[in-house]
Amino acid sequence: VQLQASGGGLVQAGGSLRLSCAASGRTSGSYSMGWFRQAPGKEREFVSAITSMSSSTYYSASMKDRITISRDNAKSTVYLQMNSLKPEDTAVYYCAADKMVGRTWYARESYRYWGQGTLVTVSS
Repeated sequence: VQLQASGGGLVQAGGSLRLSCAASGRTSGSYSMGWFRQAPGKEREFVSAITSMSSSTYYSASMKDRITISRDNAKSTVYLQMNSLKPEDTAVYYCAADKMVGRTWYARESYRYWGQGTLVTVSS
């Protein structure tokens, strides 16, 4: 599976962005998908995840009230809608995928496939 993240950019605090992650491969719809982010000098951290049939979604505590994850399996694309963005949300956002994520949907080690990342910059 190959992943291509897009949709990042510069936005003012309080603004919104929608990130997209396009997956290649015939069976990409059967993969759980996740979003992680990495700010300068910090560890890569979990943001959100969605199971293959959208039956379950998961959100980080720091963003759960401001983001929505969704997927369109017909388009092999996962979306992350982010609202009320804050300067501390500035980071490179990565999408990730794997078939056997299980209950550890929040762990980087659960995902074998990663996109290249898209930069989100929130100005104050």
